Amino acid sequence: MRSLKSIRSKIVVFAILATLLPSLGLGLMSFRHNQGVIDEKVAHELRSLASYARGELDLWIQERVHDVRSLSTSSVVIDGLDAVVRKKTADDIGPGIGTSALALYLRSVHTRLTPLLELTVVDTHGRIVASSAATPAPVQLPELWPQNAITEGVILVPPRWEDARATPTLTVAVPVLSIDNEILGALVAVLDLNTVQLQLKDAAKLPGEVILLDAQGRPLVGTLPTTSHLIPLQPEVLQRLHAQPGQPFAFQSFDQRDVLGVGDTLRERSVTLVAQKDRTEVYAAWRALRNQTLALIGGLSLLVGLLAYQIGRSIVTPLQRLINAAEHIAGGDLAMQLPAARDDEIGRLTRVFNRMTDSLRRGRAEIEAASQTLQQQNQQLERLSVTDSLTGLYNRRKLAEILTDQIARYQRNRRAFSVLMLDIDHFKALNDNHGHLLGDEVLTQVASILAQTIRNVDFAARYGGEEFVIVLVETGSRAAQDTAERIRAKVAAASYGAVEQRIAVTVSVGVAECREDDATAEAVIARADQALYQAKDAGRNRVQCAA
Repeated sequence: MRSLKSIRSKIVVFAILATLLPSLGLGLMSFRHNQGVIDEKVAHELRSLASYARGELDLWIQERVHDVRSLSTSSVVIDGLDAVVRKKTADDIGPGIGTSALALYLRSVHTRLTPLLELTVVDTHGRIVASSAATPAPVQLPELWPQNAITEGVILVPPRWEDARATPTLTVAVPVLSIDNEILGALVAVLDLNTVQLQLKDAAKLPGEVILLDAQGRPLVGTLPTTSHLIPLQPEVLQRLHAQPGQPFAFQSFDQRDVLGVGDTLRERSVTLVAQKDRTEVYAAWRALRNQTLALIGGLSLLVGLLAYQIGRSIVTPLQRLINAAEHIAGGDLAMQLPAARDDEIGRLTRVFNRMTDSLRRGRAEIEAASQTLQQQNQQLERLSVTDSLTGLYNRRKLAEILTDQIARYQRNRRAFSVLMLDIDHFKALNDNHGHLLGDEVLTQVASILAQTIRNVDFAARYGGEEFVIVLVETGSRAAQDTAERIRAKVAAASYGAVEQRIAVTVSVGVAECREDDATAEAVIARADQALYQAKDAGRNRVQCAA
């Protein structure tokens, strides 16, 4: 009993129960036999359906051929075609025998026979003599009819879908023989394949669906509605239907359903007959059995869960407290302290957890102190890396980044900016005459005037020596010139040096506005620098704007 108090023993007991009971439940159910029975039954039904449908289709075609052959023996057809062949006129052969009478006869027969869409009489060269249609369909006759043309000669054009008639058709041509059994021409009948649908539906009284496909796998007619817009079967599916006749397999039908089907190819007519069943219906009973099995497994799992609940309570509850405490610590709350009253593995884990928390608290305090010091040093380093140590303005490196960013913004959304380049007049002479300390004081004071005069969105930088650069954001040349003039006036009006040693300080300013052809920051600086030199050449203490 003492060994069952360990977590490892409890997990082993739970794993055995959770694995053994579902395995016993699954072992009672076997799907192999049921699936084999279903597959065998479906295969038999589909073969029977395909065989029955093929017989019905062959019978329908034989009946239509017989009807057309009977019409070809009509005296009106024979005499009318014979008159044309022998180039006789209607007056020579009497009334009712000419081509007009032959066309009238064909139309009257056409209206009486439902499957017929068109009746056409052609001569031996395929030229149309008379037809029941205004624009008869062309037909290709053989150069030599078979020897048994008198009794069996017939041409079956492969079935196809006619967009003009919006229906599938089958064209039948039989020879028209004279009294002396000479071939005078042929009687061509275009049959509506939709009429075979009744026979196919009779075949479909057996479980399943029947579809007639052309040579390209397009559906022509069947127990399902067919149109010219339906997707043909995939070539590999059609090839497998031809290669394995009578063998059922799964594929995607033309109406995008998953089906089981068999093929029966009428090669002499370039037609494939497919018998198929929806896989969903086929395996409905199998799915019902599967659901029963899942329900049984669910019941067994519930039983295992109830048993495991009692076992897991003694494990999950203390572990959950440890998890919650760990989440608090991960969130930064190191004040967590758990009671460690138990004497098993969880109790020992809790005591280790509390010691770890104490160690983390001490380490956190040390890290925070070190981090604060490091942060202050980083801020100071960052400030020193972008500012001039004497004037407190941005240094030249930071100025390059600012100008590059402004150029990019201008190219992106055409927001103009201007650059002011300032130079303290006669600064070298000031250093030589009054010393570098006063020179540094002048630089610092001029930098302070610049920082106070520009806006918060503008930038001021020491360019080098006694030169300064100001970047005025979203500012044109006129406004920049006004700002430069204010700076020049303030610098000239300020006091520099000790009371007993006052000196005058002035600046010259060059102004340049960005242009569309400024590809780099150096281009703007160069124009501002050129304007600065023009201001110096003009006498200093003035503002000069670049052209």
